Amino acid sequence: MTDYRHVKGSYWLETAPGLARPPLSEDLSVDVAVIGAGIAGLSTAWELARAGRSVAVLEAGRIAAGVTGHTTAKLTALHTLIYDRLRRTRGAEGARLYARSQTEAVEHVAEVADELGVDCEWERRSAYTYVRDPSRVAQVRAEAEAAREAGLPASFVTETGLPFPVAGAVRVTGQAQFHPRKYLLALADGLAARGARLYEDTTVVGLDEGEPCRLATDSGATVTARDVVVATHYPIFDRALLFTRLSPRRELVVAGALDTEYDPDGMYITPEQGTRSVRTAPYGEDGRRRLLVVTGEHFTPGTGDTPARFERLADWAGEHFPGVGLTHAWATQDNDSTDTVPLVGPLHPGARHAYVATGFGGWGLSGGVMAGRLLTALITGEKCAWSELYDPRRVLSAVREAPAFLKHQAQVARHFVGDRLRTTPEVDAVPPGEGAVVRVHGKHAAIYRDEEGEVHALSARCTHLGCLVAFNTAERAWECPCHGSRFDTDGKVVQGPATRPLERREW
Repeated sequence: MTDYRHVKGSYWLETAPGLARPPLSEDLSVDVAVIGAGIAGLSTAWELARAGRSVAVLEAGRIAAGVTGHTTAKLTALHTLIYDRLRRTRGAEGARLYARSQTEAVEHVAEVADELGVDCEWERRSAYTYVRDPSRVAQVRAEAEAAREAGLPASFVTETGLPFPVAGAVRVTGQAQFHPRKYLLALADGLAARGARLYEDTTVVGLDEGEPCRLATDSGATVTARDVVVATHYPIFDRALLFTRLSPRRELVVAGALDTEYDPDGMYITPEQGTRSVRTAPYGEDGRRRLLVVTGEHFTPGTGDTPARFERLADWAGEHFPGVGLTHAWATQDNDSTDTVPLVGPLHPGARHAYVATGFGGWGLSGGVMAGRLLTALITGEKCAWSELYDPRRVLSAVREAPAFLKHQAQVARHFVGDRLRTTPEVDAVPPGEGAVVRVHGKHAAIYRDEEGEVHALSARCTHLGCLVAFNTAERAWECPCHGSRFDTDGKVVQGPATRPLERREW
């Protein structure tokens, strides 16, 4: 395998760059303002536009270039090991509603892609959740049974297309994979053709939930809308304390060319080894090779040795798929809800015109499309069978949610307090290309030394809720271990929930 440090970033961004759209520069009034232009935001805007609403989409970066631009791009209703848990915590009906809502999302993408006439490399594949440890076979059997009872075409198998034996696997047929950027850029063009307004490089910094609602942006321009949808991956407005029910998770991705004869012909994932996910995608024009995409090594942002994780993932891919040449490496991020079910619906108990979509747990493609359809039903006054299942206002359950809730809060408290007590290095000890949190005049500072030796000094306090950031050497970014905000070496926000940059420090 090639060294991950010398290859390209996201394959999806490289092969579908898209055209830049302007930032918001003047006040605007629409029926619905959607904050965030990933798959959840664009899908919501699309459904609303089709329902006759005037829509504006406000994106802090580039359209479909954040989490969605760094996904594995599997579109499936099989979400690792969720159905047996749902059957126990939400009942058989809850599991059926989850399966139905996610399956309809998969089929809806196929319908919209056909309507738009976009070649988004759509391919039907079976999805597998596998284990190699024999002691976990009973768990997989139970998942296959629960998924089948929920209405999925699921079965327990012991043979797969993987180049190594498995102890057992759940297989669900008729799932899909695609090029997410090609699909979403076509969706954005379709939105514009329907009169929707799309703005990039526009950060929303304030929300007034009046009637109508008003959004303040970093440019000073204001958006007035009857309804507002917060689809920013991690909510930038958290009036229901959703951050207590969300834990950020970052995963690494490596990809490279593989001869078609070694294609495992399916979409695979295992919860073992800190997750290993495998699929292939079309690659090249001669049809002789496929792009192998391997994901894994999940971790909390701002913790651990990211370069070592990349190396482990690359080594795993090379060991199991000999001859693959690494061409791309990137990372993705998502949020797990404490009860494993996404939070889609009213932003908080008192909300009348503000909505949220978050907590997709690594399955944001089907989840984002589902969210778009659900939120549109809520805004237009239609009924949706699964609105209660995903409602963010659902009461915390001691059975299904409390253990994860308490674990997450303990982790946040440990970082908030413990990171401040940790011994810090001297500034002179920070080598070129590295960063570290140090004490300067009694205060914590985030110090990055570039390749020329120049020091860039920032406040080490995340502008979201004040946790101390940590440096990710592999991606050269400052990351908050509490809620997942990310900043570049100059302090600019790369990923929310933070909306303000890290403050500069004199050096």
